[in-house]
Amino acid sequence: MMTAIVNGKVYVERGNFAQALLIEDGIIRLVGTNEEVLAAAPAGTQQYDAQGHTIVPGFNDSHQHLAMVGSMLEDIQLLGASSIREVKRIAREYIAKRQPAPGTVLHGMGWNQDYFTDEHRLLTRQDLDDISTEYPIILERACGHILTANTAALERAGITPQTQPVEGGAFDFDENGELTGVIRENACQQVLSIRAARTQESIQQTLRTAMAHAAECGVTSVQTMDLRPADWRETLEAYNAIQAENPTLRVYHQCNFMTPESFQEFLDAGHRTGEGNAFNKIGPLKLFVDGSLGARTALMRQPYQDDPSTTGIATLTPEQLDTLVGMAADNNCQVAIHAIGDGAIERVLDSYDKVCKDGQNPLRLAVIHCQITDLPLVERFKKNDILAQVQPIFLHYDMTVVEDRVGKELSSTSYAFHTMQKLGIHTSFGTDSPVEDMNAIDNLYCAVTRKNLHGQPEGGFYPQECVDIYDAVDAYTAESAYCSFEEQVKGRLKPGYYADLVILSEDIFTMPADDLRKTQVLATMVDGRFVYQRF
Repeated sequence: MMTAIVNGKVYVERGNFAQALLIEDGIIRLVGTNEEVLAAAPAGTQQYDAQGHTIVPGFNDSHQHLAMVGSMLEDIQLLGASSIREVKRIAREYIAKRQPAPGTVLHGMGWNQDYFTDEHRLLTRQDLDDISTEYPIILERACGHILTANTAALERAGITPQTQPVEGGAFDFDENGELTGVIRENACQQVLSIRAARTQESIQQTLRTAMAHAAECGVTSVQTMDLRPADWRETLEAYNAIQAENPTLRVYHQCNFMTPESFQEFLDAGHRTGEGNAFNKIGPLKLFVDGSLGARTALMRQPYQDDPSTTGIATLTPEQLDTLVGMAADNNCQVAIHAIGDGAIERVLDSYDKVCKDGQNPLRLAVIHCQITDLPLVERFKKNDILAQVQPIFLHYDMTVVEDRVGKELSSTSYAFHTMQKLGIHTSFGTDSPVEDMNAIDNLYCAVTRKNLHGQPEGGFYPQECVDIYDAVDAYTAESAYCSFEEQVKGRLKPGYYADLVILSEDIFTMPADDLRKTQVLATMVDGRFVYQRF
């Protein structure tokens, strides 16, 4: 079956736009004028009139957590909650509506104490006890690096004041030596483990929920961290089943194994970077070396300006990091590492130095987030051609806390998207959803304006690091494809490339940057098939 899309403004590359596309078997065969495409289209070709709308390659989210997106859409949704009082209201309404069986572990995600208008503090177990003492309740902060558990959840997990957190994790205590219910970093799993084991059917349903949301956002590919030691086989089986039916999203797995033993088990099962097909492919080993800026667990080289007692939390020692990176390199596996603080980024680059030769990076080793940097640290990425997988949408929240956390001087050289691109660093965009929503337009807006979603500050946050709309779209498409070794088939609207594209309501290339958020996704196509249509 062939499809001709006509009467569009098709973005080919900077300064180059076409009018129409001819698609066959999921591949773009011709890009040109209406006349050229229609002349080449055989009888019976389906036609789609884009009505003058702008068409761009499908957005490729270079780092997120797709299964968690689905869970968040199904669980207690706290993203944007503006107070502790509102968190309690949302959770109580969830219980009243769902009426879960007694003793069911309830889970939610998305709260952020810096948005609270009543009290700017972390949730405590007493807050969650006020929601319910009948149900164990676990509410994860938006960053995913802190959670709060109520008393019932702590008891179910067997956590007492005498329990030791796992290495790289922490429990918070009040002035009386009692657990506050706040759990940090690696220790979070000690509580999350009480959640009921997912069935194959429930995993598949959660993934389908998330994939439908991706289509609404114009996202046609994701690089997602869903494979973990506890249930990677079941999760991979669910992906295989879904993608064998009627795939709507291309998936590149960032595989999270934080110990040599768990990673070796994955390797022994025969899995390596590149294994799979165009819709479901094994990607890099995904590691964490620190936490988040909002939680003050990002690993810094100097103490936090607003809390000199800490430099954050290292979730791997340098020796542990070197061991895992070395294992990956020995097995021809890519690595992508979460590093937010400058201390964490430095550790990752030090580790990569030990496996890269002559400035070459054939495994396309990457740093995810890359938030707090000075110029020499950014310049180090070029030494071995290390990839930067960044999230401009993080500016929406982080600009409200970063100067307090690390000071103005370091803030001015952080989130250095323009500098990265100017230096020729392979820089791709993602959202880390569900930490932030998967909304691609909001992500572009933050990259181009350096403003939050309320349009502040006027002039932008350190606006010298704004990128233009062409570079922003390319980072979200072609550069994300480079992360997964697919830049020859994905990320451009050219002959021979996948017919993955998005039709937008506005011409994002000519409209004022401040108006970008008016743009809607009108239609999303994957593999030559529309998977979402608004009109």
